[in-house]
Amino acid sequence: MSASTMQDENKIRTLWLVGCGNMGSALLARWVDAAETIVVVDPGSPRLPEGVEHLPALPAGTLPRPDVVVLAVKPQVAPAALAGLPAVVGPQTTVVSIMAGTMLSDLAAFAGEAAVVRAMPNTPAAIGKGVTALYANGLAERARVSVERLFERAGPVVWLESESQFDAVTAVSGSGPAYVFRFIEALAAAGEAAGLPPELAEKLARATVVGASALAEVDPRSARDLRAAVTSPGGTTQAGLEALDADPGLPSLVRAAVRAAASRSRELAEGR
Repeated sequence: MSASTMQDENKIRTLWLVGCGNMGSALLARWVDAAETIVVVDPGSPRLPEGVEHLPALPAGTLPRPDVVVLAVKPQVAPAALAGLPAVVGPQTTVVSIMAGTMLSDLAAFAGEAAVVRAMPNTPAAIGKGVTALYANGLAERARVSVERLFERAGPVVWLESESQFDAVTAVSGSGPAYVFRFIEALAAAGEAAGLPPELAEKLARATVVGASALAEVDPRSARDLRAAVTSPGGTTQAGLEALDADPGLPSLVRAAVRAAASRSRELAEGR
């Protein structure tokens, strides 16, 4: 079989996105040419790229069946929002859920005969800088390649060895962008408190985090080594880092944040 034939077999012809909130719309921004037909199912009035079809709810049935259906609704509304899903999908459909805390075993109730994949992307996916963790049981190679290529449009993809890793993934990369944005807020506020005008403090804080992140992306050194390269013994950076590490310290606070987010992910899985 030629490479072009294999590529055509893995091509997604019909892609449905159920839910188009912050994460759904971030992914959609990278998927506008990922399939011949793209359908968004959302009860609201989302702003959609040209050519994307919109349905307010899942229909009673559809032919042909979609190749891939991505579930991007909140777990709390899933039972009502996805009640019609079994009538839409078929045995050749792959259902991908990005719902936090929703186990594969729970998804089976919505997916009917379809294969099921769990995914945890993050919002930088909107600009192709996201990272997505994937997990599935016994997924056919063709479906695996199609799903992987779909999410690679939004950034790097990793496959997890165990579904139990999702709580930690959710807490680190899923929630992680919010931690970074919170740090930008705090750095800007600290700059303002030190005497900078608010707009300048915000601009410096944003540009500093963006620049440091861009360097970390291309420099092969570890984060520890990159941090050390900026820190002159007895200098201003060392003084600032010592304050960040003072009890309870930044590492302890970040561990607490990840622990709390992972705990909440487990609670969602338990229906709490």
